[in-house]
Amino acid sequence: MKTRHLQIFLLAISAVLIFSCKKNEVAESQIGDSIKILSQSNGPTLGYSVSSGITILDEKGLKFKDLNKNGKLDRYEDWRLPVDERAKNLASLMSVEQIAGLMLYSSHQSIPAAAGGFGAGTYEGKPFPESGMPASSLSDQQKKFLTEDNLRHVLITRVESPEVAATWNNNAQAFVEGLGFGIPANNSTDPRHGPVASTEYNAGAGGNISMWPESLGLAATFDPDLVQRFGEIASIEYRALGLATALSPQIDLGTEPRWNRLKGTFGEDPFLSADMARAYVDGFQSSDALSEISNGWGFQSVNAMVKHWPGGGPEEGGRDAHFAYGKFAVYPGDNFKDHLIPFTEGAFKLKGKTKSATAVMPYYTISFGQDIKNNENVANAYNEYLITDLLRGKYGYEGVVCTDWMVTGNEGPKPEVFMGKPWGMEDKSIADRHYKVLMAGADQFGGNNDIKPVLEAYEMGVKDHGDEWMRARFEQSAVRLLRNIFQPGLFENPYLDPRISKETVGNPTFMDEGYQAQLKSIILLKNKENVLPLREKSKVFIPKKFIPSTTNWWGVKSEEKWVDAINLDIARKYFNLVETPEEAEFALVFVSNPESGTGYDPEDREKGGTGYVPISLQYGPYKAEFARKKSIAAGDPLIAPEVTDRTYKNKSITAANFKELQLILDTKKSMSGKPVITIVNTSNPMVFNEFEREVNGILLHFGVQDQVILDILSGKAEPSALLPIQMPANMKTVEEQFEDVPYDMESHVDELGNPYDFAFGLNWSGVIKDHRTEKYKK
Repeated sequence: MKTRHLQIFLLAISAVLIFSCKKNEVAESQIGDSIKILSQSNGPTLGYSVSSGITILDEKGLKFKDLNKNGKLDRYEDWRLPVDERAKNLASLMSVEQIAGLMLYSSHQSIPAAAGGFGAGTYEGKPFPESGMPASSLSDQQKKFLTEDNLRHVLITRVESPEVAATWNNNAQAFVEGLGFGIPANNSTDPRHGPVASTEYNAGAGGNISMWPESLGLAATFDPDLVQRFGEIASIEYRALGLATALSPQIDLGTEPRWNRLKGTFGEDPFLSADMARAYVDGFQSSDALSEISNGWGFQSVNAMVKHWPGGGPEEGGRDAHFAYGKFAVYPGDNFKDHLIPFTEGAFKLKGKTKSATAVMPYYTISFGQDIKNNENVANAYNEYLITDLLRGKYGYEGVVCTDWMVTGNEGPKPEVFMGKPWGMEDKSIADRHYKVLMAGADQFGGNNDIKPVLEAYEMGVKDHGDEWMRARFEQSAVRLLRNIFQPGLFENPYLDPRISKETVGNPTFMDEGYQAQLKSIILLKNKENVLPLREKSKVFIPKKFIPSTTNWWGVKSEEKWVDAINLDIARKYFNLVETPEEAEFALVFVSNPESGTGYDPEDREKGGTGYVPISLQYGPYKAEFARKKSIAAGDPLIAPEVTDRTYKNKSITAANFKELQLILDTKKSMSGKPVITIVNTSNPMVFNEFEREVNGILLHFGVQDQVILDILSGKAEPSALLPIQMPANMKTVEEQFEDVPYDMESHVDELGNPYDFAFGLNWSGVIKDHRTEKYKK
């Protein structure tokens, strides 16, 4: 074990040992009117706001921030000390109210706040458009939860621009720097690097942010090194936006093919997912040598909150746990252990010096029948066995455990209403739920801006265990939470230069690397008679794409429509686009995977049914003849107590975008034997036997820029990706597979004899057989 002296000796800031005998050279600069930046040769750069009232302390020529304004250097202010020592000191100084605020994680915040609807906010009592205030201003609601609720963890969604995000960050950090112990805000984000399909890529041009494949697309590369590089670039962009925590990666196993969040996973293979998780977290959390503070952490580092422990993938029937109808994860194959592998062998066993992901988010689900200690069927965040005994005990995890958003809130009046998700605790009070989370071993409450139920939970703990025990329990969580603010250097300098942020985010180099990664994520499934690649300026017919009417999470219904399938201005740079099939040499049909809903239909419930219906992976009409006679799990004690079986056996459904299948078949007919190539944008496995034999080529992707597809079609780039998930032969095999077991479906076999199985893909030469297919075998 290292001694404290050795730990201090090894602490490096900007590649200069702090115990250097050289004189500490200090230089001061300024950002805007109020942010001072103090750089020093023998220590970290310090940033502070003149409006916050803090001063700079001098200790033998070294500079420190007097964050609590007491005129002396406290241990938590001393950047020479190990992070854990600083965190423990600060936790011991904080009041119960301050620690309770640290346990809060805000609801979704856009910059500026929307005038109405989800995430709405006001500015001096007015909606933003009427306020006359800058977009980077703090909203009234943000000021409240930062002061009255002591909240320091903020989830950022949409930002107007990198400059606005950086300026908002500076305003927020200056605001909290002047409060109490000067604890900085730890701002975070869900993934924000997904591609905008219609955006044109120009070498040497920048963008709003670099665009990369979705997680399932990254998995399709079968290249952990590429994923680590994504993490390195994304973390630099995040820090330039003022973001120090990523609510990612999502490392659930995609073993249930109907689950609507499968696209956010690294696929169904536990070992590929583990390698991708490790690479992703290493990329995000590690700073390069020039930016490193200590132990791999530095000013390029972003905490990774991996999700969702212990794996949210095996949702019964594919229904998602954001709603009451999807609250159960089931394990008919008795394969709970595989779902832990991406965590225990990936995110918790890094190659880099940061060693482990610093935060974990349990999923909303009840992991049905998996609590072998208390036999409780409650949501994962409430489950003591899953959090304390398994995660912390067996696997020794010491990081933050944060609930998913709105877990402690009240559920809606009907299963389809988007509100709180207190699964297994529906009949308990909000304060009881907070207490249950704390006693289970978690540290933080996602989506809660309100301190009151946390303080109520504290009093419950005092009553049950005594004040000393409960105070120690609060400090334990405080140390974990503070560690993730100290390690990225936020206590020393949380401020940004908006001009540098503008230059950094979406710079040409990052844009190019993201684009090249997208090219590596495209899967060629079929290439009959080597129809691809197409020669330059071929005459191509591209029919319009059908967009079905859908209902979003808030119950708002959209209208169906026909739209241009891709950005035609870009397509014309590759091919000679023609108006009719008769003029064309080839047809390119762009479609999305079948969309058949969520597995719950309120109209079925209104007609006297249970509400539970199939989720189909085919376009055409489907009757669930092979579904379970009786569901594995059920139970809605408050809103549907009479529904004790969620089976949908023998019920029927047709995909909302059934017209896309008809479009393929109609185009095939109108082309009179000329080649048809289908390009499928999918978020789930799908049944190909409805149309595969009718087309000459099939390209599959999980969301990329249109131009990426055109580069592959035209031969400017060669496809190299592999399937990270199976494509089922039919819906019978989908119904008969086990939600918790990988690659247990019968795969579709095309007319050329190729099985659309895990790790299958083609290049121009044929079936890909390389080191990737050798390493990641079923």
